Amino acid sequence: MTHTVSKRVQNIQASATVEINALALARKAAGEDVISLAAGEPDFDTPEHICDAGIAAIRAGETHYTQLPGIPALREAISDKFARENSLTFDPADIVVANGGKQLIYNAALAVLNPGDNAIVIAPYWVSYVDIVKLADAEPRVVTTDPSEHFKLQPAALAAAIDERTRLIYLNSPGNPCGNVYSRNELDALADVLEANPHVTIVSDEIYEHLCWGEQPSLSISAIRPALADRTLVVNGLSKCYAMTGWRLGYAGGPSWLMREIRKLQGQQTTNASSIAQHAAVAALNGSLDSVKAMAATYQRRSVKALAAVNAIDGFHCDPVAGAFYLLVDGRELIHKAGLDDDVELCKAILNTVGVACVPGTAFGAPGFVRLSYACEDTVFAEAMARIGQYSDSLS
Repeated sequence: MTHTVSKRVQNIQASATVEINALALARKAAGEDVISLAAGEPDFDTPEHICDAGIAAIRAGETHYTQLPGIPALREAISDKFARENSLTFDPADIVVANGGKQLIYNAALAVLNPGDNAIVIAPYWVSYVDIVKLADAEPRVVTTDPSEHFKLQPAALAAAIDERTRLIYLNSPGNPCGNVYSRNELDALADVLEANPHVTIVSDEIYEHLCWGEQPSLSISAIRPALADRTLVVNGLSKCYAMTGWRLGYAGGPSWLMREIRKLQGQQTTNASSIAQHAAVAALNGSLDSVKAMAATYQRRSVKALAAVNAIDGFHCDPVAGAFYLLVDGRELIHKAGLDDDVELCKAILNTVGVACVPGTAFGAPGFVRLSYACEDTVFAEAMARIGQYSDSLS
């Protein structure tokens, strides 16, 4: 029997981070000594007061369908959070709660893009942006940035990339995979270009918002430039900053015209997000940020140690980062030293020879680089770098 699949599915790739982490977990389950630095997941438990709120919701019988965009108490909490922490004003009616930030990013693309349109994706990029654009039957227009400029999009490059068919741009700060954070002046310069192009909708992905320790805090472009608010979707969630990846809860605020279409799409996909996770999220957003700040301080401390360990390896190089919990490491010298073709081959060789799983930069639009997550104990990361160092030394 012949089976066929859609051209739409044939046109995309499986998530590299998901696949590599799954491979590492399978090898560990089979008894192999494997360290995975592939997953973008906090290694902390969800703070206790948030768990208690989820348990209380179960015991109170809050286990049924909710309003599609989220329970009123949560949308009020999100509205208050945007005002308090981001200087953004969203009516609760213009907030949607979904099954993770990814669903909102995907639905924004479906709501805005048509065949023949293009969306600007800044490389290095989160692995799903490109394929989400393709699933919306549009063209990802990848704009490559320079490591010497901390992988930040420059205004001239943005202006050159926009044409009459550009309908969307993804901004991500603090960034995955490179841990960069755009300053107020840098966002203001990009806002000048975007304000001159009113046909472009902006998706501001701020999922790592509180995991930021650079000279300036994480900022929203529409807070800096209110004129962009009527076409900016601000996406956030609980996964990274509150260590709630398994709770699957994201949220977004945006202009009424866009949120209406996003609600329509979600109504035909999943309807409401988990009722239990929503009640836990109320406790998270209305509660103290102490646990979030403690986790961020730990990631900052780890980033310094991780950076030193990486730069001690012959053939690896990385500059300091200002947020998230990743290092995007330049592995081109090590690739050359090993006589390999590319970063994909390098990651395979490292996994097969010393049992460390990392993600090739090609998956993020950064060929020759390797992404490492330091969301793990110092000793685990140090052991992983020692193994990669042994691999590099064996090539001499």
